[in-house]
Amino acid sequence: MTGRRMTLWAGVIITLGGIGHTVGSLVETAPTHLGSWFDGHLWDQYDYAEWSDSAAGFWYSALSFGPPLLLVGVLVLWMARNGITPPAFLAVALVGWVVITFVASGPSPLPILLIPAGLLLAARRVPVDQHA
Repeated sequence: MTGRRMTLWAGVIITLGGIGHTVGSLVETAPTHLGSWFDGHLWDQYDYAEWSDSAAGFWYSALSFGPPLLLVGVLVLWMARNGITPPAFLAVALVGWVVITFVASGPSPLPILLIPAGLLLAARRVPVDQHA
């Protein structure tokens, strides 16, 4: 498999992870809390230990890792399409984030993101002439 193809698959998996979390969490929280997200309620939620369910739902969905993960996935797809191998620190940061958050939060689909991290690291080891 070429480095470009590995990068492309990594981008697809990361993008799907971002979409999955964002859409899933919004489906779970928005029907109940959407109105309070736009009525100014969130502006007075200073103490996270006393957050309302609405504020927690907002952080779980719209302000979660889902949207940034989606952006990272789309960026990786763009890099693959332009023959650019993402820097190793992206994969290493993804691994660190997955391990820390999985250990802290317990069982979830999060370890699936170790696959694109591995693909990104492997893509860096493919000779440059195979990226085109």
